[in-house]
Amino acid sequence: MTAHISVKQLTMAYGDFVIQRDLTFTINRGDVFIVMGGSGCGKSTLLRHLIGLQQPAKGDVMYGNLNFWQADSVRRVEIQRRIGVLYQSGALFSSMTLAENIALPLGEFTKMGKGEIADMVSYKLALVGLAGFEDYYPAEISGGMQKRAGLARAMALDPEILFFDEPSAGLDPITARLLDDLIISLRQTLGTTIVVVTHELASIFAIATNSVFLDPESKTMLATGVPKKLLTESCDPRIIGFLTRGEGYVQKS
Repeated sequence: MTAHISVKQLTMAYGDFVIQRDLTFTINRGDVFIVMGGSGCGKSTLLRHLIGLQQPAKGDVMYGNLNFWQADSVRRVEIQRRIGVLYQSGALFSSMTLAENIALPLGEFTKMGKGEIADMVSYKLALVGLAGFEDYYPAEISGGMQKRAGLARAMALDPEILFFDEPSAGLDPITARLLDDLIISLRQTLGTTIVVVTHELASIFAIATNSVFLDPESKTMLATGVPKKLLTESCDPRIIGFLTRGEGYVQKS
């Protein structure tokens, strides 16, 4: 496997208040990598460090052989152009149609003409199951459809890496499962590396190929690896408790 992102001895802090320390893990190309842990452990904060919105107190974030936080601003922008982000709310502009939302980054960062942009918008919406919804406004579609439209916009520039911040938040179980299926499909068909911040166990076990577990009490990572293997092989009660919703029962294979 080839490392896509390598995190080395990362410490996250607000002033003197440490969120997490000594985080070291690797996200490989083609991974569906889960950032998991209980509330307040710093999952979303870690995502902000990975995408360049928050500088670490200490440590490195490597994209391939390039150290993101030691690179100049031009190289950082180049890296950020290769990533797409889906936030919890979908972050769509309510005054714009879905087509206009998705066309925005294409018009700003590419030299495509209007016809090319329209074709690309339709293609991206079709990828997420929203073919024919170009002229709808966000308020006219369901929450799950808004998430998928937000994903289409995150994919507009054909990113190598997609970041999801709590993608299932506010969705019913069936809609959440459909979103999980879409994530798996994107990985399989496009080879995209996907990083997902979530505490939803159903999603974790359904889509993860790798993960890191953050602990709010010790303020560091307790493990990295495939969640199903962590559940059956770990002896740490904090990991077992999280992955069994506190029941603590693990059926050994």
